[in-house]
Amino acid sequence: MRRITTGLLLTVSALVLLFSYHTSTEGTSTVASAAGAASIVAGSQTAPSVPESSRVAAAPPGPPDPRSIPSTTRTTAPTNLQIDGAVEETRRGPVQVRVTFQGARILEVNAIVLPTGSQRDAAINDYAVPILQDESVAAQSANIDMVSGATLTSEGYRASLQSAIDLARGKR
Repeated sequence: MRRITTGLLLTVSALVLLFSYHTSTEGTSTVASAAGAASIVAGSQTAPSVPESSRVAAAPPGPPDPRSIPSTTRTTAPTNLQIDGAVEETRRGPVQVRVTFQGARILEVNAIVLPTGSQRDAAINDYAVPILQDESVAAQSANIDMVSGATLTSEGYRASLQSAIDLARGKR
């Protein structure tokens, strides 16, 4: 009994230490520049020293050179395209998604029709849909993994997503 208690306490202690460990992406690195070296330490940056003789005075602003102005200054920002996928019937109910595209890139996927026949359906949707949305955007396709415990919803979601992607390809 004493060994079991000791083993359990050691395991719990190890888990507490493991989950309380914070990883850091900030560290010490060195950046080289033409005028010297700048050190970045723990997020703070020290400016490189530049000799007085190599400093250049800023020219006063003047009219722009007409040759440097492009012939047309009109820029067109890419527009977002929203497409609703097909309504996919599953045994638990219909599933449909709305996909927002920017060019060929999937920006966002929202489930607009989901099974709502029971509290279990709502619980499955609350759990599975955010996972499916994240995977869809990350994969940039309908080739995503099913969510365990939400197989029917996952199948309907993937089929509706694929139909929206197919429709978007036809509209580009």
